[in-house]
Amino acid sequence: MLLETEKEKVCINQVVGQNIKETEVEGDVIVNDIKPDVLNIISADGIPCVYKKEIMDGKVRIDGSINTYIIYLADDENSTVRSLNTVLDFTQIIDIDGCMPGMTAKENVNIKNIECRVLNGRKINVKSTLSITSKVYSNDNIEIISNVSNLDDVQVLNNDKMVNSLIGDGNTKVYAKDTISVDTADELAEIMKANIRIVNKDIKLSYNKVLAKADADVSILYLTEDNRIKNVNTKIPVMGFVDIENISDDSICDVDYQIKNLIIKPNSGDTHSIYIEAEIEISCFAYETKNINLIEDLYSISSDLNFNQKEIMTMAGKQNIKENCDIKEQINIPEMDDNRLYNVKVNPNILNTTVKNGKIIYEGEMAIELLYEMNSGVNSKNVELPFNFEVSSEGIDENCTVDTDIDVRRDDFIVNSGNIDSNIELEFNISISKNEKLNIINEISLNETRENNIYSMVIYFVKPGDTIWKIAKKFRSTTDDIVRVNGIEDPNKIYPGQQLYIPKFVKKEIMV
Repeated sequence: MLLETEKEKVCINQVVGQNIKETEVEGDVIVNDIKPDVLNIISADGIPCVYKKEIMDGKVRIDGSINTYIIYLADDENSTVRSLNTVLDFTQIIDIDGCMPGMTAKENVNIKNIECRVLNGRKINVKSTLSITSKVYSNDNIEIISNVSNLDDVQVLNNDKMVNSLIGDGNTKVYAKDTISVDTADELAEIMKANIRIVNKDIKLSYNKVLAKADADVSILYLTEDNRIKNVNTKIPVMGFVDIENISDDSICDVDYQIKNLIIKPNSGDTHSIYIEAEIEISCFAYETKNINLIEDLYSISSDLNFNQKEIMTMAGKQNIKENCDIKEQINIPEMDDNRLYNVKVNPNILNTTVKNGKIIYEGEMAIELLYEMNSGVNSKNVELPFNFEVSSEGIDENCTVDTDIDVRRDDFIVNSGNIDSNIELEFNISISKNEKLNIINEISLNETRENNIYSMVIYFVKPGDTIWKIAKKFRSTTDDIVRVNGIEDPNKIYPGQQLYIPKFVKKEIMV
């Protein structure tokens, strides 16, 4: 016979697995007929985009592209500086045990380096090394038994657990579009380099919707018809609504921005403006903090109960933190003197994360590419600046899972006689949670009903690892009776060798 039970639902969002894989993307670039031959490469950079992902049995397929910008020294009598732009497509399959269609994946693509080799004056080989991180999540609705209602003498071991239940997830595509005007004195010849980053991220929660807001910070280096190199910057608002039912002001949201496609080009027939269009996918996971009354164990004095028990892992103690880190360093490039700094790209990387009680300690470095004027031409230099940063918050301990994204909110560089004074503001977006183990009981059934006499008394000596609950279940007694008979003040404090009197319910003999 199945017992009548009360249940509550919890949606468990957990990491099925993750993997990091490096891959090389390679292609050849042919120099356009209207451009001069290539003498050597000054710098190469790129913007990764992911336009498609597919979750399969045991693997994730990611399709994307790299918008590559190459600046080169021309093989002409004036040694002019020119540029090439190409798109390298890539497909990468990442093995992740346990993943399957219907699950959710998040990916992060970083360009580790781009190498260019001049094959001849009209042809360049481009090879880029990508680091791709993929993390797969499963969303499972679990029913948890919170009470047994149709057997009076069932003894229940309850444990209240505070967990994070997934309310829902969703995504939307938005387009950040703008036309940037350049100086009217400039006749735009070509775009030499571009960079885009998503900054100033914020969310607002309303009825069944998440409003995600940010800015697309775009920096473009361009060449004029009279061979001057100029820079232009703009911020394009990014806004999108993600529909998630039953969301409230108390919900905790993880929001991610992924550039899927990017177009940056001079406006047709207009030499004074640049068109920008970025396709961005905004995805969101929303959680609620839920207190569940979990039955960890149970037994009956008068009946034999059977039940199944399984162990699951869920998320608990989730919190999102934003902290800013200001870094001021001096970069020494004597040969630069007081020449112009054309462009700077900052790419922060975390090398080590240490989680202690109440603290997260980061060790990292910023890879900085500097493009500057040198001998009436252009030179580039890569610099690595180390950084250390510490975040404090209640609820952080060694058992926490910490996911961190770093945004560059501001990067100011001032040239002063061969020295560059840098002022960089990094924003740490930190997601903290713990893995909580739950022992779930289900399918409770009754084998037989026994008639019991009250009662016999057993003298028992406590053994290591014993609890009042374990002793009561062993002798089909109750924790309340053991505490009462022995005058125990704190049921959680018994010790090996302690003598206890155990009221025992025994089966009534049936006389024939």
